[in-house]
Amino acid sequence: MSEREVMEYDVVVVGAGPAGLSCAIRLKQLSPETSVCVIEKASEIGAQILSGAVIEPEPLDALIEGWRDDPPPICVPAGRDEFLLLSKTGKRKLPTPPQQKNHGNFIVSLGAMCAWLAPKAEALGVDLFPGFAAADLSYAEDGSVQGVIIGDLGVDRQGQEKDSYVQGIEIRAQMTVLGEGCRGHLTKRAIQRFKLDADCDPQTYGIGMKELWQLPPGRVEPGLIQHSVGWPLPNEIYGGSFVYHLDKDRVAIGFVCALDYKDPNFMPFEAFQQFKHHPHMRELLDGGEILSAGARAISEGGFQSLPRVEMPGAILIGDSAGLLNVPKIKGTHQAMKSGMLAAEHLAEGLSSEGFDARLRDSEIVAELKAVRNIRPGFNKGLWRGMATAAIETVTGGKLPRTLPNHADHAQFRRLEQGGFDYDWVDRELPPRDRLASVYFAATAHDEDQPIHLKIVEPDVCFSRCEEEYGNPCTRFCPANVYEVVEDDAGKRIQINAANCVHCKTCDIADPYQVINWVTPEGGSGPNYSNL
Repeated sequence: MSEREVMEYDVVVVGAGPAGLSCAIRLKQLSPETSVCVIEKASEIGAQILSGAVIEPEPLDALIEGWRDDPPPICVPAGRDEFLLLSKTGKRKLPTPPQQKNHGNFIVSLGAMCAWLAPKAEALGVDLFPGFAAADLSYAEDGSVQGVIIGDLGVDRQGQEKDSYVQGIEIRAQMTVLGEGCRGHLTKRAIQRFKLDADCDPQTYGIGMKELWQLPPGRVEPGLIQHSVGWPLPNEIYGGSFVYHLDKDRVAIGFVCALDYKDPNFMPFEAFQQFKHHPHMRELLDGGEILSAGARAISEGGFQSLPRVEMPGAILIGDSAGLLNVPKIKGTHQAMKSGMLAAEHLAEGLSSEGFDARLRDSEIVAELKAVRNIRPGFNKGLWRGMATAAIETVTGGKLPRTLPNHADHAQFRRLEQGGFDYDWVDRELPPRDRLASVYFAATAHDEDQPIHLKIVEPDVCFSRCEEEYGNPCTRFCPANVYEVVEDDAGKRIQINAANCVHCKTCDIADPYQVINWVTPEGGSGPNYSNL
């Protein structure tokens, strides 16, 4: 194999999400002579970004002067808030938690916002490379990070070079900024290699699923922001819904389930579809149609699970570091602020040293610390969690305690320990099943490329996991990637990699941690529209 072509920059940013683009833009604003590139595995900037999303505008105000005169394509001023407790057939309005009051905020499509930010970065001299997936980190002789290696193109499923083969280049930089989002595969490796999580709790996660609907005229109240807890989830599972009313008779609806649920038979996708059949949702959605859909894991650990964010030659920003504010149900402002803070640090000298302390001394981490006990307060159920949230909110998080987080994959009960009563209903609204939902994600992978989902110990699937947990990968995946198949060779897990929407749930929730998500060929995966 020939030696890789090498490109050199001062800074390479992995991931063109709100954190990565904010970092690149701010760095070029502060230091125009610094060479910066951003690589993004999606085919286009924003194509694999999925979030609620209600954003606080202050970071945009600081980053893009006059942006309100030329806003992103979907940008609806927040109107009234509703917080609902749902039963199977009814609803009750509750006081809106202070963290979820949205006066002055905006409902956006985060994918469309990132696509809108991209040309602003290019105008400053940032080189953007969509469709190029960083397959690995590059290391110098002293063990420090010296950039990234782009994955090869044109390799078949057996690992052989096809006629279309193009060797991936190596991008070397004095500083590598990892802004991959939740459970980034390079971030995962860096955390393990440099033991960045040695002094923090395990990260804990949720899965967020979202659909964009077109509704009949007159049914949408632009700016209305609704959140709910309760049905269809039992009290033992943390999660809830959002409904954001957009313009042009569109609504964004979504559902988030924590991945520390104990019943291995639970299906997050089914819970989302059940939510749509609550009477108040049926009334909203009947006669409408889905425009797009997708899923993505989110980091819920907050302050306790914040890893060290610096290592020799590289730093972590945004949800690679786990900066989401769960009680606010917001992470975009945190991602942008961390990207801008990283840019300010790098503009003073291209070194990672001191960035961890700088982040921990910032308002970003102060915001996480004030709400640190709210998410783990729900580990003992909905009502205990609501009480904890009220106490922590009243005291501003100043009580001298910090509740611990736990590893999600270790929480499953064995099958014989029983599950929960979900009290679900027959449903009619689309999509009928997970495969139908994949259609609305417009996901695309070359069927002949190497499978990017690796079961590193396949014997575990049927020597232990089937008997103990019933192969939960066949249920927690929102895209039906994993199937149990029985043929002449016996039972096996069939991996339908072409369905994958890159949510990373399998990498997180597998009880034996034998599933490893690696990046597929650049440009592969979902192509979300306005999510």
